[in-house]
Amino acid sequence: MHLRNVTKTYGDVVALDGVGVEFTPGTVHALAGPNGSGKTTVLRLLAGLTRPSAGTVKRPDAPGYAFQQPNVYPGLTVTENLDVFAAMVDADAAWRAELVERLRLAPARERLAAELSDGYRKKLDLALALLKQPDVLLLDEPLADLDDLTVTHLVSLLADYRSAERTIVMSSHRLKRLSPLFDRMSVVFDGEVVADLSGDFDPSDAYAAAVADADAE
Repeated sequence: MHLRNVTKTYGDVVALDGVGVEFTPGTVHALAGPNGSGKTTVLRLLAGLTRPSAGTVKRPDAPGYAFQQPNVYPGLTVTENLDVFAAMVDADAAWRAELVERLRLAPARERLAAELSDGYRKKLDLALALLKQPDVLLLDEPLADLDDLTVTHLVSLLADYRSAERTIVMSSHRLKRLSPLFDRMSVVFDGEVVADLSGDFDPSDAYAAAVADADAE
């Protein structure tokens, strides 16, 4: 899975400019950068939701994708949303029950998605992304709107979910909270990858240094 010399434009706006990133199987790969830097565009390219203007993208066949703005059926309850998605992907019943428990969705099971708080909609969207147990999981700001206890549960869930066969790519501003998961981090600034880190690194410090250097150029 990779982007090679990828440019993506929207009219006169250059979202990505010659970006190259390799995503290694079995790793948790962070995308960090200021708002509007191009992180979501990278995820949308990997998900097949948009096409590059130039360059090549090798994308997974059937990734799970949790959106920055949750993408659920507002007129269905939490349980009905899970039913619909479970039928589409032939989800394992025990795994579905585990997601409901670990993401703390049970109190809202019979509520319409349109009536949920932002936090519950986010949890439902994360559950739907994970329901088919994808080999590639794409997460766009997965901690947005989540309370501290749910964040703890989600980090634990993702730590258990990772494996040699599974790849997780996520964008987030809350690097410190997610840092125990990261194997690699690419810093995106003004549509370019300005740092690509692996091994032993502090995500918050590395991000701050990379952005400061890029902004000074």
